[in-house]
Amino acid sequence: MQSFSDTLAQVLKAMMANKLRTFLTMFGIAWGVGSLLVLVGLGEGFRSGQHRNLATFGNDVVMMFNGTIPAIANQHTGMRPYQLTLRDESDMRGLPQLRGVTATLNRGDLYAVSAFSNSSGQFWGVEPNFPSVRFVPMEEGRFIDSNDVLERRRVVVLGLKSAQLLFPGRPILGETITINDISFRVIGRVGSISRGNNDSDNQKFYIPLTTMQELYAMKGENIARDAVSSIQYQPAIKGDTTQAVPAVHHVIARNHSFDASLKDAYQEFDTIQEEHMIGAIWDAMDIFLGGVGIVTLGLGAVGIINIMLVSVTERTREIGILKAIGATRRAILAQFFWEGIFLTGISGIIGIVLSGGFMSLLDHFFTGKVSGFDPPRLVPWSAALAMGSLTICGIAAGLYPASKAAALDPIEALRKE
Repeated sequence: MQSFSDTLAQVLKAMMANKLRTFLTMFGIAWGVGSLLVLVGLGEGFRSGQHRNLATFGNDVVMMFNGTIPAIANQHTGMRPYQLTLRDESDMRGLPQLRGVTATLNRGDLYAVSAFSNSSGQFWGVEPNFPSVRFVPMEEGRFIDSNDVLERRRVVVLGLKSAQLLFPGRPILGETITINDISFRVIGRVGSISRGNNDSDNQKFYIPLTTMQELYAMKGENIARDAVSSIQYQPAIKGDTTQAVPAVHHVIARNHSFDASLKDAYQEFDTIQEEHMIGAIWDAMDIFLGGVGIVTLGLGAVGIINIMLVSVTERTREIGILKAIGATRRAILAQFFWEGIFLTGISGIIGIVLSGGFMSLLDHFFTGKVSGFDPPRLVPWSAALAMGSLTICGIAAGLYPASKAAALDPIEALRKE
């Protein structure tokens, strides 16, 4: 009985006898596998990059801004503006559908001056719970607290770039800056929260909301004294705004005297919905790319079956001699079966290794270089899908030609030229 090592030696000998054909066959399969893994990896890179970008806004955040009320639904003429207020925020805090609510008052037309430099940026009046709703990584000092808000203290927390511009290479805690000629004491510094090339968040200045309202209230006619720029909230159910958003709309519509069903009256940015949409897009892309990969590997299997049939035809006399000297049907079957398995298996491993190496190079050269995109990475499920498909293809590519070879009559085979 022929051992597995003997069968393996015959398989390798047959493959080496047709080096170019073997190479081209393996190259085609490796290319298909590598392309599948890289495409899926690119999709996962975009998915994780967008997820990381949204995470810099905060955890489960819906941002509501001042809006306009249409006179008639779906009509954008004769719209009446309204401003969000601290009353709106207070009413929203009482909603059981929300777990976190914070208000901000923003100005972009103020000017900050230190003893060393000057800077402009976004000046945000915030409340102590702002870091629990939005992403604010403190690196030095502290953030605004309840006493700062209650006593209307003139204190400021600097964004990373603002601190670098106003105090280049110098300590900042306890130092004084002026904002439109009014003195503020620096109490902290925030770490980097930029999104790719967009570093506007690093240029922010955070001061107590009450101080902002007292010194730098919103400009314009018919604006309430307690008007704010935005109210940002988190739903009570993590990752689900189906109950939270209608409840908030009801409060805002009631307080500003309009029908809650007027969807055009709300100006919102829902990071939860955005993330769900991005996830759905890339789930569909993964399914599509996976389907394309399976079809590609299926075509490769057809190619291998064709090549193995050609191999059987070319080696008809060899098969006849083997059967004449006592080779069993099982031995002939095993030789061609393992040849198909080896072609697909080794090709698949090469494709996985090369695609992993290529994605490692992309990771090295492009990490942090493209906004909203993480370098591709080898996704385990796609590698498992590729190897599983290749195993099926290898079996199909080996069994049929092997059965054809094993079925040959030795006398007829020896007559072949």
